[in-house]
Amino acid sequence: MQKFTESSKNFLSSSSIHNLKNIPLADRPREKLYVKGVSALTDSELIAVLLGTGTKEKSALMLAKELTAGGLGRLASVKSIKELTGVKGLGPAKAALIMAAIELGRRIMTAEPAEKIHIGCAADAAKILMPLLRYQVQEKFLVLLLNTKNKVIGTEVVSQGILDSSVVHPREVFQPAILQYAAAVIVAHNHPSGEITPSKEDRALTKMIAEAGRTIGIPLLDHIIIGDGKYYSFQESGAL
Repeated sequence: MQKFTESSKNFLSSSSIHNLKNIPLADRPREKLYVKGVSALTDSELIAVLLGTGTKEKSALMLAKELTAGGLGRLASVKSIKELTGVKGLGPAKAALIMAAIELGRRIMTAEPAEKIHIGCAADAAKILMPLLRYQVQEKFLVLLLNTKNKVIGTEVVSQGILDSSVVHPREVFQPAILQYAAAVIVAHNHPSGEITPSKEDRALTKMIAEAGRTIGIPLLDHIIIGDGKYYSFQESGAL
C-alpha cells in the first residue's frame, strides 16, 4: 500500500493524536455527525465513521486520514482488499467495509431507472457515464441503447483494455442494439490518464461505427470520452 503510506508520512510524524479520547468531543466524527449532520463531515471523518475504531497506535481518524491523503479519487480506484490492508492497522474486515461503501456510492449515483433517463444532449449522457467510467484504471468501452424518444433502454460493456478497431468492432456495438430494438446508440469510453483529447484511433473508431450505423439504420448519436471529471463529445465538437 505504498501509495497511501508514503503520502501520509508527514501527517503521522507530526501528529500527537493516538486515539479519539484526545480529540475534543465536538470534533469526534460520530458525535459531530449527530450534532451537525453528515454533510458537515470531511472525507476523512466520513471514513472514520465507517471504521468505527482504530488500534492502540492509531485512532480511526488517523487511519482515515491515511486513506484519504491522496484524495477520494485515488481511494475510489482501489480494486482489491489487499491494496487497502497495506495500511498498518487496517484489517480485511474494515477494508471490505470501505470497498463496499465506495461501490454502494457508485451504484447510488446511477440508481435512477434507466427507462426514465432522457438524453437530450452530451451532458445528459456524461452524467450517466461519469460514475461508471471516471475511476476505471483500464479503458472500458460502453454503448448506451436508446429508443425512439432518446430514452435509455440499456447499457452494455463492449470491451475493456486497449481500444482500437481490432478490439472494438461495430458488430459488438450493434448486436445488443439489434437484440433490444434500439433506435439509436451513444458509445463512450474512458481515458485512465484523465485527459479527454481524442486520439487518432478514437477518431478512426468513431468514423467506422458511425458508417456501420448508417448502413444498418441505427445511427450513432455521439461518442463521448470520459476523463477526470470532464468529458469530450464528438457530436458537440462537430467531429461526428
